[in-house]
Amino acid sequence: MTVDFRNDEHGASTDYASLATRAIPWILVASLGAAAFYWDGLISLGYAWARPEYSYGPLVPLITLYMTLLEINRHPVKADHGSRIVGFIVLAAALLIGLVGNLVEIPDIITYGFILYIGALILLLAGTREGFRFWPGWLHLIFMLPLPAFIYLQVSTHLQAVSAELGVAVIQLMNIPVLLDGTVIDLGEYKLLVAEACSGLRYLFPLFSFGWLMAVLYNGPNWHRVVIFLATIPVTILMNSFRVGMIGVLVNYYGIEQAEGFLHYFEGWVIFISCTAILYILAWILSRYFSFGRERPAYIIGMDYQGMMGPLKKLPSLKAGRAFISAAVIALLAGIAWQMTPTQEPAPINRLPLGIFPMNVENWQGRATILDRDIERVLGADEYLLADFSDGEKDINLLMTFYKSQTKGSGIHSPEICLPGGGWEVSQWQQRTITVGSDGEQQSFPVNRAIIQQGLERQLVYFWFEQRGRRITNDFEAKFASMWDTFADGRSDGGLVRVVTPLTRTEDVELADERLQNFLSSVVPQLPSYFPAIEN
Repeated sequence: MTVDFRNDEHGASTDYASLATRAIPWILVASLGAAAFYWDGLISLGYAWARPEYSYGPLVPLITLYMTLLEINRHPVKADHGSRIVGFIVLAAALLIGLVGNLVEIPDIITYGFILYIGALILLLAGTREGFRFWPGWLHLIFMLPLPAFIYLQVSTHLQAVSAELGVAVIQLMNIPVLLDGTVIDLGEYKLLVAEACSGLRYLFPLFSFGWLMAVLYNGPNWHRVVIFLATIPVTILMNSFRVGMIGVLVNYYGIEQAEGFLHYFEGWVIFISCTAILYILAWILSRYFSFGRERPAYIIGMDYQGMMGPLKKLPSLKAGRAFISAAVIALLAGIAWQMTPTQEPAPINRLPLGIFPMNVENWQGRATILDRDIERVLGADEYLLADFSDGEKDINLLMTFYKSQTKGSGIHSPEICLPGGGWEVSQWQQRTITVGSDGEQQSFPVNRAIIQQGLERQLVYFWFEQRGRRITNDFEAKFASMWDTFADGRSDGGLVRVVTPLTRTEDVELADERLQNFLSSVVPQLPSYFPAIEN
């Protein structure tokens, strides 16, 4: 007996063949395989959705489903018996990316592979020609993924600064005296911190999703759609800055309670709804005044619900071809194989705790201090040492942080990000190679160097990343080094070393450079005991 795996319109040889090629069971097999193979990424995604800035995440798949059903309802899927080679190439890439993410223990990479996996299933089920029709809905799934932590932190910090500056401009328009110190708005009696939660990302991420949906449903030329989607960025920044400014105005006149509690969240919802209204107004303007000879459509945004349930009703009769069945089996085997793979135990780290670092370094006497609780939380280090050293005339501040793991969302918080938020104006960070140590035991390595200023106060800063025997100055290079070491040795520990010394108005900067390098000549030789290298 021959089993015919062709689509419905060609019929099936037997009832058994028809049952065996039903799509729903094979979709469940493919889903089970994906759950097993991409498990760590999916769990991490659930944790991300629990955070306020990504709380809209569960809605993204539902919106994607709506976009897919709308496309099928408008243009029914035709049979495509062509080659599925493109689908298999995408499937191979999805499994490879997921495997890399699993091996280096970075959930973000795993979820990227998962999104690609969904695209592969679409291409294998519908065919290459028909499957590519659904790319807007598939690409929309990207908006449910969190930004990598080190990128999120940089974006958030820059948006905080922009929102603070524009918010102060709004306050000044009301003729209210105000000063800006970093991301702190000083109203005299009250001081408002433009914190991470006020950066605007909580609006920007969901508005990206909404803007994409509006662009897809927009009834007009493609360049209009691009404008509508890209407009979400300036609209969000400007409206969030307006919100920050109005909070400052209300606090100035009615007290600090205007920046807290229900009013704070209510103002946020008002701004979000206002942003969506502005996007719709933009779409109306484009449709009415920039059609360039085209007849204006009867509707701007197509929200046609009639017949939407038709594709779902036909789902039980949907057939899976041999390509899709093969992909489902491959995914299931990959998931089983990964779950059966023994967990790699982290390599033991033989090191000294930072807490016992000596407070007597040559002629420098140190005193350990602690970070502000909020700064410590943002830093997220497993251990840190903050100490003020003095030789009786000059001062040096030393900060060392240690992270047991820099994967699974953990990572080093670079001073390039936090210093501007603290009100410091930073000259361009530059890389400089320094030489430290005594004669015969000297070592040279690169550091990030900058002069920072706040008011009349100036400081010279050095910092670098201690990465298992490497000294690295670039955030991305440090991240990739951690990924490689996780794969090769099961370790991703590392840390940061930062030294700061004050500069007087008349002091030659070269003398401050010499001071830091002399201090580091006694500190650097001790670092391997606290930041151990990977043994060859």
